[in-house]
Amino acid sequence: MKSTLQISENILTRFVEAARETIGENLLGVYLHGSVAMGCFNPKSSDLDLLVGVKEVLDDSTKLHFMDRVVALHEEFAKLSGSSHAGVEMSVLLHKNCKPFVYPTPFDLHFSAMHLKWYKDNPDDYVQKMKGTDEDLAAHITITRARGRCLFGMPIEDFFGEVPAENYFDSIRADVENAESEITENTNYLVLNLARVLAFKKDGLVLSKLEGGQWALENIPAEYQGIVEAALAEYESGEPAQYDKSQAVNYAKYMLGLII
Repeated sequence: MKSTLQISENILTRFVEAARETIGENLLGVYLHGSVAMGCFNPKSSDLDLLVGVKEVLDDSTKLHFMDRVVALHEEFAKLSGSSHAGVEMSVLLHKNCKPFVYPTPFDLHFSAMHLKWYKDNPDDYVQKMKGTDEDLAAHITITRARGRCLFGMPIEDFFGEVPAENYFDSIRADVENAESEITENTNYLVLNLARVLAFKKDGLVLSKLEGGQWALENIPAEYQGIVEAALAEYESGEPAQYDKSQAVNYAKYMLGLII
């Protein structure tokens, strides 16, 4: 029986094959970031986070062929990992927007689990409209440069230019700025993300969610450490934790007071 990590490596290999076969000579690189690259992969919740580098905009026909392959890999990975929360998340980026780095960063195509139904219902509409700019890419590119893996093509430092610290901070801050109102509904994610945002603001550290939580245990008051410990346990085990909602809101208020 293969481990989920072995399964993920198989999916990554086939993702690169799909990109090379459908995008062809326009493909400049495929890059892994996120939990697998940072050594904190959780088979029950982690995505395979990928950036696809290209020279020129993809035509709609290429996008359709590529998306068919990506969606098939996404569904296979979710099934094999036994979790609807796991899958493939990817963005297609033009080299000219990555070096020198442009913020907010334009993307030519994107896919994640939340868009699966749209693509299946109307693939033509999807590939025509799924493009724009995304502030989150500043964080993804920063992590790729610091901790990522090149799976194919140009070396990371050749495809991606340096992301200014203010752009990275703006990207990760935007992800938590509504934490006080949202933390009771998305507790694990926001508890750990608040920690890693504060770790960057205070110490300039580029951390995973897991590492952010571990940093918080060394750097925040004892009264908030219980909720961080619960979030870390849930993240590592995949088993839902029981959170005190009022404590979660107080934690968010405290962390945002230091971040914003």
